[in-house]
Amino acid sequence: MTRVGLLGYGIAGRVFHAPLISSTDGMDLVAIVTANPERQAQASAAHPDAKIVTADELFEMDLDLIVVGTPNRTHVEYAKRAIDKGVAVVVDKPFAPTSAEAKDLVASAQAKGVPLTVFQNRRWDSDFLTVRKIIGQLGDITRLESRYERWVPEIWDNWREFGDKAEAGGLLYDLGAHLVDQALQLFGPVKTVYAELDLRRPGVQVDDDVFVALTHENGVRSHLWANAHAANHGPRFRVLGSEGAFVISGMDEQEDALDAGRRPTDPDWGVETRTGQLGLLDETTEIPVEPGAYQNFYAELQAGRIPVDPSSSVYALEVIEAAFTSARENRVVEL
Repeated sequence: MTRVGLLGYGIAGRVFHAPLISSTDGMDLVAIVTANPERQAQASAAHPDAKIVTADELFEMDLDLIVVGTPNRTHVEYAKRAIDKGVAVVVDKPFAPTSAEAKDLVASAQAKGVPLTVFQNRRWDSDFLTVRKIIGQLGDITRLESRYERWVPEIWDNWREFGDKAEAGGLLYDLGAHLVDQALQLFGPVKTVYAELDLRRPGVQVDDDVFVALTHENGVRSHLWANAHAANHGPRFRVLGSEGAFVISGMDEQEDALDAGRRPTDPDWGVETRTGQLGLLDETTEIPVEPGAYQNFYAELQAGRIPVDPSSSVYALEVIEAAFTSARENRVVEL
């Protein structure tokens, strides 16, 4: 069995990591770190065989894998401690607050021969998997539109909404880490980055309205949106090609399913009734979405493979940093 220790039991730990680890054959969740009494009770109830420990206690345990699902400001510290201990480590996105820190982590892991990966779970979203499957039917791709839009008018009392730069808060770091990663996975490196970042909700301290335009080296343009104050939601994906287009709305359902207590071991896990439209103008075909497959991340890791190359997350952070520069200086940034 792979003995796993989990740092953090907020949304990342409670909804994603702990259920997925516990559902993976060969993995044993033996320890969870959370200082919040309410979350300690939740963790004990959901995972009675896991010890509730402090971070220092976790790093003294005999573990095969450490998962960092803590606030962004602590990702580098905990990942470095795992690497120094010689234990394989999963770091939640964003990998680090800066690309320089992320590069240092990759270099340290390589020097010590420690497996390191980043939890880019939305590479296994149902809609993204569907786009990857059908994209070859669209001819030469010219444009990708990708959105994570929400209606959250009230500001959370949460580190994601805090203005301290060390927190790496805001939507560009949060949802933007997924949007940028998916665009890079589909169309590769970029030449230029343009971004508009706004603070829309009263009292908000960090970006809650994001637009990023990427020009890829192959000529494809990716337009990416993240919004916490969107009273109407655009398509999740719209992909335009020389021979047709693909459009799909709505969101992958795995997060809600995990939050509701469902698990990847359940029958029909990841199966949705959503469909997309593939075709040209009014001549379209209804395309069912591929089943979502978050479980594949830890299954790959358990099989001895790195599910996400951390260098790809370093590059995504470089793109995100270019977007911050673009918005701040109101210009197109070349990479």
